[in-house]
Formats: sequence, structure tokens, C-alpha cells
Amino acid sequence: MKPPFKKILIANRGEIAVRVIRACHELGIKTVAVHSKADADALHVKLATESVCIGPNLAKESYLNITAIMSAAIATGAEAIHPGYGFLSENAGFNEICTSCGIAFIGPTARAMRTMGDKARARRIADKVGVPTIAGDSRGFLDAKEALAVAQTVGFPILLKACAGGGGRGMKIVNDPAKFEDTFQTASAEVLAAFGDGNLLVEKYLPRVRHVEVQIAGDRFQNVISLGCRDCSVQRRYQKLIEESPPFALDPKIVQKLQDSAVEIGKAVNYTNVGTIEFLVDIETSKYYFIEMNTRLQVEHPVTELVTGVDLVKEQISIAAGNELSHKQKDINIRGHAIEVRINAEDPVAMVPSPGRVKGYHAPGGNGVRVDSALYSEYMIQPYYDSMVAKLITYAPTREEAINKMLVALDEYIIEGPKTNMELHRRILNHPDFRSARVHTKFLEGVDLFQDLRKPKSSEQAAA
Repeated sequence: MKPPFKKILIANRGEIAVRVIRACHELGIKTVAVHSKADADALHVKLATESVCIGPNLAKESYLNITAIMSAAIATGAEAIHPGYGFLSENAGFNEICTSCGIAFIGPTARAMRTMGDKARARRIADKVGVPTIAGDSRGFLDAKEALAVAQTVGFPILLKACAGGGGRGMKIVNDPAKFEDTFQTASAEVLAAFGDGNLLVEKYLPRVRHVEVQIAGDRFQNVISLGCRDCSVQRRYQKLIEESPPFALDPKIVQKLQDSAVEIGKAVNYTNVGTIEFLVDIETSKYYFIEMNTRLQVEHPVTELVTGVDLVKEQISIAAGNELSHKQKDINIRGHAIEVRINAEDPVAMVPSPGRVKGYHAPGGNGVRVDSALYSEYMIQPYYDSMVAKLITYAPTREEAINKMLVALDEYIIEGPKTNMELHRRILNHPDFRSARVHTKFLEGVDLFQDLRKPKSSEQAAA
């Protein structure tokens, strides 16, 4: 079978670059790795067919350097670019530059990226097709007084969040109307500096919710399907830590409504390639609400791959080559249970990054265990980039079996040198509320998993 492309450049690094390279090679496609000077010895550079250095250590001078990346693509004869996630993956301008140079961008259209990448616009699309949204306003605000008027109508507490960007930047909970304007100004300045757009959404804050998302895929022939749901409720500082598919202890009727709603939104914007529609499900009322769309591959895509049997990266490449979806909705059957934990090079108690040299490395294995990582023994974890260094995923017939398999895999996983958050995952997985599926997005704020390590010092230790 003829490969959809002869050569693909991967505009990313780390485990996702390795993931894409492997998919390309399985399809018979040659690959180009781009890298900063700091990443000269990175695994994605070693595995790719060829590599090009695109700049100094800092991401803004290398992995965000569009000129250098496009020069590398043209010089190596790449026919397509896969952006992975993060960096330029949701940059509509980069998408358009690729297209203007005759290079396929493996992702949605620039128009869809602009429409759904702005949370206010995306909310208006959801409103238009009748998908529930949280009480608030479907406009972005720059003026604190105008925003306050909306907040007073909706009722406190209020959640402020950036219209552009994500990652929890600018996200603020406001309980006191007297503090609203000052908090709004602070949040707006933060997102302006981070994303170049200070507009904020004003919505009712829901204190006990589950974060559930739907994977969708679409092609240029207006076919859009859902590939099940993922629960991403275990978070810290608005960053996901553990993801599961299918969502546990969630009414199947709600799951079906979420999937149907996600497909409706995808069809409304003629969505192509893979994307994720994100929802909040109120634990008290069981009502669900659209919150945003990610117009790219997600970090947590492996759990969907394991329960559906669909290789999402290969599907992305096929769609970008102009092919129809490989599967119809009736072909998608969810089997078993998959769990993913994000392993970061960080101190799990102090919650600060822990870069450094990996002095010893051993990845776990066995039936139903998957490791997505770019680590190897003597690899230097760099301080310049995100602290996530691996994803550990387990798959089993039931949730309980998947959890138990994960605990064994974590015990087998050896990363000597830098500190990691693996002990945090062990403690979450063993917590009775997690085991019985009584979790929500603020779950970790209500428990101190490391209380035993925070014991007050004795008088002798204090004196020393």
C-alpha cells in the first residue's frame, strides 16, 4: 500500500515526537526531526530518518521559530508537518504558512482553529447548535465594569478564564463582588502577556464537577464521528494528572449525550482531523456543559486508542492526505478500561521541576502496559521545556484491574536521578475516593496526600 506521504517533519520534541515518528515509520514514511541545541542527543533525533537543528535552547528560539521550521521542511523535502501538541499545534498562522508553501498541516483547517481556539467563539457555536453552556456570557471582555455587570446577573462565585490559550493561565475564582474588578484586571494582564489577548470569559463557577471530554475525528467529506469519552477530573492547578476511558460511574445516557453533542459541534464547523470537545458534568445535578475545544491531538490520546483500537496518529496522517475516515460511527466499540498517568520530572511535595541526568532507566512491561517516553539511561532532562517526561498507560477488562496493573507498573518503573511524581500517582490510585470514583476537579485540594512527609520538625531538628 502506498504511503500517504513520502516524508513528514515533526515540529515537536519529547515523547510526542517519538510517538509520531513511530507511526510514520510503520506507514513507510520517512521522518525529519527538528531540535534545539539542547536536544541534540534527544531520542526523537536518534529515531528520525534525518534531523535539523533549528535554534538555541529556548523554545521561542527553536520549537516556536516558524521561519527555522519551515526552512527545515523545505530543505529536506518534507511533504507534511505534524505539530504534535503544545508549541505550534494550535497556531492558525503557522497552519496557513504551511499551506501557502505547499506543505500539508496535519491538523484541522486554520479557520476551524481560529473559531474553536477562541473560547468565546466556541461557546457561541455550542449555543447555536443547542449544546448546553455554563451560565455566563458568550462574549469576551476587556472592560472590568462590563464584566462585573454580567457577573452580578449570573451570581457569585464567578470563574474568569482566558478566551485565548489555556493551561489555567488567567483562570481565577471570584467569590467577593468587591474584589471582582481587581481580580479581573490581574487576570486580563496575565493572559495578555501569555497569549497576546486580554479578553476574559465570565461564567458561573461550579464547585463540584467532573471534567469529561470527547474525542472526535472528521474528514473533508463532512464525516464526523466520536471515539468515546475520557475522564480527566484528577487535576492539580488546572493541570491534568490522570486520565481514564471510558468515564467511570457516569450515567450511559449522559455519555451518549456528550458524544452526540461533540459530533454536532464538529459538524457545525466542518471539522477535519482529530480534536477534543471538553465538558464539565455537575456532580450535584448531573447536568453537562460545553467548555472548550482542543483543535489538536491530546496528551491523553493513548487511553482512547486502547479502548477503541484506533491509532489516532495514523488516522491524522490519513485524513491530512485527503482520505475519508477509516472508521464509521458503527465501527467504534469501547472495550475494557484504560488509565494514563503523566510522569513529570518534579518534586511531588514541593511541586517544582527537577531536571537533570537520568542515571538509570528501566521501563515497565507486560500485557496491557504501554510507556510513551523519550527517556533513556544517561539522558539529560532539560530545564527549558515542560516537565512531563513520560506517560504510563495500562489497559485491562475492568477499571479495578487497570488500576492494579498501573500500581504494579509504577513499582517497576525506574527513573534514577531526577525526582518524579510517581509517588503522587501511587497515593492517588490508592485513595479510597479515587477507588470508588468519588472524584472531581478539586479532589486534590481537599486531601493532603503527603501529610506524612510534612510532619513538624522535632526541637532537636529545629535547633540543628
